[in-house]
Amino acid sequence: MDLIEPILGVAERLYSLCGEVKANKQRCMRLANRVTVLANLVRAVKNQGLGKQPEMVHRGLQELKLTLESAEDVVRKYASSSYLKRIVKAYGLGEEFGYLNERLNDAAQLLSLAFQVEQREKINEVFNETTRKKEDAKDRSCDYEDFQTLLKSLAQENQGTKESVDAVHLTVQQTQKEVQDIKCMLESLTKPSVCLPDIREIRPDELTYDLPIEPIMTSDNSEVFKGEYNKFTVAIKRYINPSRTNPNKIRRIFNKEVETMKRFESPHILRMFGICLQNEQGPLQNYLIVMEYCEKGSLRQVLDKTSKLLWDRKIRMCLDAAHGLYRLHQSEEKFKVHGCITSSKFLVAAGYRVKLGGFELSQTETSLKKNKSKTTSLMVYASPQQLQNLNHPYDKACEIYSFGIVLWEITTQLLPFKDCPSHTNMVCKEKKMEPLPKDCPGRLGELINACRSYEPFHRPNAGVIVDQLRKLAEQYEDE
Repeated sequence: MDLIEPILGVAERLYSLCGEVKANKQRCMRLANRVTVLANLVRAVKNQGLGKQPEMVHRGLQELKLTLESAEDVVRKYASSSYLKRIVKAYGLGEEFGYLNERLNDAAQLLSLAFQVEQREKINEVFNETTRKKEDAKDRSCDYEDFQTLLKSLAQENQGTKESVDAVHLTVQQTQKEVQDIKCMLESLTKPSVCLPDIREIRPDELTYDLPIEPIMTSDNSEVFKGEYNKFTVAIKRYINPSRTNPNKIRRIFNKEVETMKRFESPHILRMFGICLQNEQGPLQNYLIVMEYCEKGSLRQVLDKTSKLLWDRKIRMCLDAAHGLYRLHQSEEKFKVHGCITSSKFLVAAGYRVKLGGFELSQTETSLKKNKSKTTSLMVYASPQQLQNLNHPYDKACEIYSFGIVLWEITTQLLPFKDCPSHTNMVCKEKKMEPLPKDCPGRLGELINACRSYEPFHRPNAGVIVDQLRKLAEQYEDE
């Protein structure tokens, strides 16, 4: 119960900060209102006790404190930034608010275990997923309109002067990069916006990619090419010797799966555009999956090709990857897992932004592939429980272990267990982990080791991983 007062203190400061921001006002106030509801829940826990599941409720309090501290850091930095920086940040802050609201919802569900059924129902009313998403969508729309007004106002203030950008630069005393950012945004207001299409079946004539060309990625089942769809650069996966599944059956599987895919839309998850069937009536049919193009390739390729990544970049890459995993784990299907987390399943876009891939349209893809046995290289990502028992049920704890190995790869830029002839003995019998770099930040190292814990209950969930990495990223940004 020693967590109660610190939580209430952070909640009070956060509520006050939300009232100081100049942009994203609607989402800030929605965040503040949800924090108020949670603060009242915490006071009720203080008066009534931890209920029948004290360990779970205590865990909820710990996670809530971490989330509120993370939210305070984000909002404080945003509120205290210069006018220009606030506007630039406002443009991309929507995902931050969405994540924070998800984490507050997680905390509310855990804290509700301390209450009777009737009180839990009241909590669910406040944090109802459907209602929450509608409210957030409305807030996002209002904030975007305010954002455009701010940009237009700034453009008008500086119109008619050749040195307008330099004047803004001198006024706000910011770097040339920030001035360039705002200049690009002002220019974008005069350009027509391009809406990304929904996931659907794509006609062959809508795609542009010329064969023969060298694939940018290859696997046992497929080749990936760079192409164009609706004037967007895309990655096009073509299957090599696909299974002889009836095209109509593939369409039925695809159409059913599209509805599920809509739940996973996020900047941290590889976007899917659709499926394309070429030469459907001919003897040599081509099955293509069209997806977002990430110019740097897979995370494993980036780690192999880049000589040495700085720690601030490594931490940001870890955070991006964790965001993608959290979004998947917190989908409407609460049991949803990726099923095969490796460094090759993450893709890296411009600016070293990491996106989770390799699970989208998985049923459609399975129907296209010929069966292949799993390679031994995947075993290095298997949890101790899976190594000891091939029938161990795969769950989120197993996935967190695999993710811990990926985080280790980012910090070391090495292949896991490369020089270990029997990694199973090392992991299962000796209960040892591969060492981290000596200059690895302490908190990052602790988090990675927690993910690689032998016991599943010692591994943090994806939300806690994001919270801790976010705080670490904020610290490195300030330095």
